[in-house]
Amino acid sequence: MNASAWEIWGVIAALGAGTFLLRFSFLGLLGDRNLPPLVLRLLRYTPVAVFPGIIAPLVAFPAATDGVFDPARGVAAAVTLGLAVATRNLLLALFGGGAALYLGLWLF
Repeated sequence: MNASAWEIWGVIAALGAGTFLLRFSFLGLLGDRNLPPLVLRLLRYTPVAVFPGIIAPLVAFPAATDGVFDPARGVAAAVTLGLAVATRNLLLALFGGGAALYLGLWLF
């Protein structure tokens, strides 16, 4: 697919405007109004919900294996999640998951 520089910049500008309008639709229009406590509580979980949404497809259908489940990546994700939940230590979870991935790629 060949696209000119103007087409690429047009897509980037359209995506930027769309993102701004989507965020402004509920953040900008609210202004200084207070949100109900339930909404505030639910908004705290948004980042926690976004990460699994990004990572789960990469674990279940990795592009490196053409979308076929790879046991090494599954084990690495499980080790990372287990270490994070058990220790609540981000660095330990990251390095443990990385070590599990490299060990899994070597074993499988």
